[in-house]
Formats: sequence, C-alpha cells, structure tokens
Amino acid sequence: MSPHEADRPPSEVLASLGLGLPSVSPPKGRYVPAVVSGRFVFVAGQMPLEDGRLVATGHVGGEVTVALAREPSRRLALASPAAVDAVAGVDRVTRIVKVTGDVAVAPRFRDLDAAVDGAGARYEAVFGARGAQARAVAGVADLPLDTPVEIETLVEIDR
Repeated sequence: MSPHEADRPPSEVLASLGLGLPSVSPPKGRYVPAVVSGRFVFVAGQMPLEDGRLVATGHVGGEVTVALAREPSRRLALASPAAVDAVAGVDRVTRIVKVTGDVAVAPRFRDLDAAVDGAGARYEAVFGARGAQARAVAGVADLPLDTPVEIETLVEIDR
C-alpha cells in the first residue's frame, strides 16, 4: 500500500481490491459477533464461512495443507471487519491491535504461524500500517464444526 493509500478509508481500499465484506455469520452459540467497549471492538472467533458453509474442514498438517489453510485465514480477515462494520463501521478502524488464531492441527504439526499468515497479509493490504498487529497462535486438537482455523480480533476505532 502506498503512503497516500494509507489515509484512504478501508471501504475504499476494499473496493479498489475488488473485495467486499461478507455478511456477518449468525453466532453458533450464546454470544454476539462483536462488542464495542470504549475505543475497542472485540470480535468473537470467526470461522471461514461462505454462504453459511465452511470453505475447508479438517486439520492443518493432515487433511488441510498449510497453503490451503492460508485461504480460509484470508477470508477470516474479511469476516472480522464485517463484524466491526456491523457494530461500529469499518471506516472507523484506527488499528488492528491483536489477532488470536486457533489452528486445528494434525499430530506433530508445528508451522502454526504459516497457517494464519493469510489473515495478517490481508489486514495489511486493507489497513496498511494500521493492519500490522500483535498475534498469538495456538494449535488445538479440534475446533467447532471441524474448521481448520478460527481467528479472534481486537480492533481499535476512533471516537
């Protein structure tokens, strides 16, 4: 992203990339997709859904390759801003503060960061320097609905 693009609203950057925000998926339990508290939006764990269906299932390092896992994580980097947009407006984002990724892994799989790098790359493409985030990644035995990756995001917004 060039310096002059860094000041563009995320909605304009998304449009210039030919991307749109997906519909916010209904919760799979007793929670809401995103909560605003002060200057922060806490986005619940997002799964890579398209038209209500998972785009991939299984365990990374098993049925799901790292390359295949990157695509769902890129999709998740649009699902989280969609949840933000629904409660606060995506153009109010001043910083993607932190991303927490859970990766369903096959035994002995260790390349966890690579499985969620797609999300980080997408955030930086859309939000520029504001999209560079702190991150934590954990490998887990299983995730809901057999999704290979789930991402939770903390976003700062303007007042």
